[in-house]
Amino acid sequence: MSPERTLRMSVLAAFVEGSLSRLSPVVARLEKRDWVRRTPDPADGRYTLAILTDTGWDKVVAAAPGHVNEVRRLIFDALTKAQQRQLGEIGRRILARIDPDDPCVTGRLP
Repeated sequence: MSPERTLRMSVLAAFVEGSLSRLSPVVARLEKRDWVRRTPDPADGRYTLAILTDTGWDKVVAAAPGHVNEVRRLIFDALTKAQQRQLGEIGRRILARIDPDDPCVTGRLP
């Protein structure tokens, strides 16, 4: 959901709680499927950008309804509306304590 479907690999690694060395082979597999492409960051060539391709976006769009339905079935259907609100608040409080600058806490993309 980042602008132009583009993130620095280092930011993407942080989002998935991983390292660049673990992320690189995953992105290489996504590149082979034409879902992602990598390019040097024009603002700073020391960084690499990961760009979700149109084909990759189509895959995300196709997978989203099934993913949402499964999360809803496994997690939210078992909770009352009040419990769902509590879960959201608990998650925000824990994340704010762990990483107050996390985009999920601040509402801002890096």
